Amino acid sequence: MPEGYPRPLLRRKEWQSLNGSWSFALDDVKAWENPGQVAWTDEIEVPFAPETPRSGIEYRGFCPVFWYKRQIELRRRGDERVLLHFEGVDYRATVWVNGNIMGTNEGGYVPFTFDITGSLNESGSQEIVVRAEDDPHDLAKPRGKQDWKLDAHAIWYPRTSGIWRTVWLERVPAAYIHSLRWTPNLERWEIGLEVHVESEENLALQIELDLSAGDMALAHDRYSVIQGEVYRRISLSDPGIDDFRNELLWGPDHPTLIDASLRLLDEDGHVLDEVSSYTALRSIGVQGNRFVLNGRPVPLRMVLDQGFWPETGATPPDDDALRADVMLVKQMGFNGVRKHQKIEDRRYLFWADVLGLMVWSEMPSAYRYTHRSVRRLTTEWMSVIERDKSHPCIVAWVPFNESWGVPDLPDSPSQRHYVQALYHLTKTLDPSRPVIGNDGWESVATDIIGIHDYESDPALISERYGDEHSENRLLTRERPGGRLLVLSEMGSTDRPLVLSEFGGICYAEDVNATWGYSRCRTPEELVSHFQKLVRAVRASPLLAGYCYTQFTDTYQEANGLLYADRTPKIPLAEIAAANMGPIEPRDELIDSVWRGRLMDLQLHIQRLTSEHS
Repeated sequence: MPEGYPRPLLRRKEWQSLNGSWSFALDDVKAWENPGQVAWTDEIEVPFAPETPRSGIEYRGFCPVFWYKRQIELRRRGDERVLLHFEGVDYRATVWVNGNIMGTNEGGYVPFTFDITGSLNESGSQEIVVRAEDDPHDLAKPRGKQDWKLDAHAIWYPRTSGIWRTVWLERVPAAYIHSLRWTPNLERWEIGLEVHVESEENLALQIELDLSAGDMALAHDRYSVIQGEVYRRISLSDPGIDDFRNELLWGPDHPTLIDASLRLLDEDGHVLDEVSSYTALRSIGVQGNRFVLNGRPVPLRMVLDQGFWPETGATPPDDDALRADVMLVKQMGFNGVRKHQKIEDRRYLFWADVLGLMVWSEMPSAYRYTHRSVRRLTTEWMSVIERDKSHPCIVAWVPFNESWGVPDLPDSPSQRHYVQALYHLTKTLDPSRPVIGNDGWESVATDIIGIHDYESDPALISERYGDEHSENRLLTRERPGGRLLVLSEMGSTDRPLVLSEFGGICYAEDVNATWGYSRCRTPEELVSHFQKLVRAVRASPLLAGYCYTQFTDTYQEANGLLYADRTPKIPLAEIAAANMGPIEPRDELIDSVWRGRLMDLQLHIQRLTSEHS
């Protein structure tokens, strides 16, 4: 199966994947400093982490350094540049090409690139070496769910070391489009465009742009490149009444994408570079106590997704697996996912854009509060926002979860300032989306108050969230996770409340090696308990939405609605009925309408998938 283009928002026709077999070596005592010293002992299948079965290594010990080597055939062509891209290397990567050091990158969840043109051999035979340093005991770096113990325990999973995402090559002309960003403005009915151009010479360049939605042309413009940049607002023709407007808006029920073609032209109008992209027209925000999409309140029906697979760990087996995950979430009647402690692959965000799935993007946590951890997490979080802010599917940013990395939040002014600073920094970099400063409890700066509550009794859930008069008691006295939900710095609490973790019902045949927040003995019991909990949550007038824990079983954590291999534990239609069906007891007419709605959803997903396969 062909791999999906790793950078879907800026695509060129020509690229080369370097995934496959690489030479590999463990450096458990940091004995080697350069490629010439390495004793190559194994072969590894990139991009799968050495801890995974699919890598061919399946190493589960403690090792601080991993080495990789790959020989390729590649010749220079004229004045073209050759870019070497890494989608993800955990945690600190140093790269050599033909013995020449290209540079170092720190941060395991974001891509980085080196221009390797000047280091290419004329013979065409090229050697790439990567040194990946990833201290398994370092709790002051963003590591998410990666366990610091030898074996995975509780809610933590096997480590993800070294190269764990696609490695690829790209040829670009001497002057080329380096990056672009899209910012929709629904109120003004326009699209903001930001383009950055790389060029060694001071040329008179222009960007030519075409926008279209299906067969409908939306814009054909040309802009001058000034100091390597273009900043423009593209006004679209407002179709007027909502029936026509809604056809052009992006949302879970109708995920219209606007296709874009950009060409870099010289002063004579010759095309120097050409890329394809896409964007969408939609708005995200909060109004009072509700989450709002395109100016209308939308109840959030999300599922917590850890993003792991049995044989490949945090790396998807292939592009089909990412598409299938998005489809499964939609088929279960959820309209969004909370990606938990993981910055997901850009291909996942592509399929969420295409199929219409809202995504909460959450930064993997560090677990110590030090000056170094603050610098590391802040730097990487800024890169995450820069990488992903043009994806229509992302509807919220979450820099902290459950006070991880800020363990003394109620008593430490500096830690509270840190959370507040990250909240405001995120709003500075992207003012168009809500930011949940610290999801779960102890909110000090947030647009949505996220609540984590694993109470298993639906009656108690109804009592806690069942009427509007209970909000003050909930925020000031109740402690669903054993913590205060808001701290005094919050001031006004007139914000949407989202039950952003609940459920966690475990069903597994092996009761000794698995755990959950509560347990069921049969699939039938799981269906019944799930439906009652979701019904209680959906009936709450306090809540603007919810996020059920969780999408799939993940290692020892058997809370999934699906097994780890994506096999459903209970019928998908039963899950969808709980999420989307009527809350009150149903009569025959309502059942008929519901079945028709479910069939329409399934046909809609199939159509969207076939259009973008």
